[in-house]
Amino acid sequence: MKEVSHRESFAFSARVLGALFYFAPDSEQAAPLVSALTAGDWMQDWPLAPDVLKPVADAFKTTAEEPLTDAWQRLFIGPYALPAPPWGSVWLDRESVLFGDSTLALRQWMRENHIAFEMQQNEPEDHVGTLLLLAAWLAENGRDAECDQLLAWHLLPWSTRFLSVFTENAGHPFYTALGNLAQLTLADWQSSLLTPVAEKTLYR
Repeated sequence: MKEVSHRESFAFSARVLGALFYFAPDSEQAAPLVSALTAGDWMQDWPLAPDVLKPVADAFKTTAEEPLTDAWQRLFIGPYALPAPPWGSVWLDRESVLFGDSTLALRQWMRENHIAFEMQQNEPEDHVGTLLLLAAWLAENGRDAECDQLLAWHLLPWSTRFLSVFTENAGHPFYTALGNLAQLTLADWQSSLLTPVAEKTLYR
């Protein structure tokens, strides 16, 4: 991830995906991105081939009866059980708990690398959206080694399974498309990653 153009395209895609997974679709952070994706005015900026992106772009344009904000509430907030909880420790911890050992390992890694990441509220740092936004920040600041470690040790070991379950259960064309776009993008990142992805047992 040393070339400037590659770093910029990585940071752009990581920031967009992170914001859409973390923030409500009507928030100031996500609303412009939702508009761009549903209008189809984004493919030329995404670092994947147009023929790969075309089915995803078509899916983003599909309308649904369920309001997008309701879908986000159902998928990320509750009150009912989330079909694909967006926190790493839920997938990596034997008890499927928040703030599990994997969260503590992430915190330790962040401390060792002098990374301070302010959470909006008291929640685990291993939210998929948070990790994507952190990856974008590391890339933007030229911290390629830490960015690769974050992906290989703390995101990619569980994100493939999370995204598979998320996409299968999204139940809304926008979030199904978002899951598909994340799957394609993270697979592309992994294919060019020099740091070996850690093999970790998944419990969901």
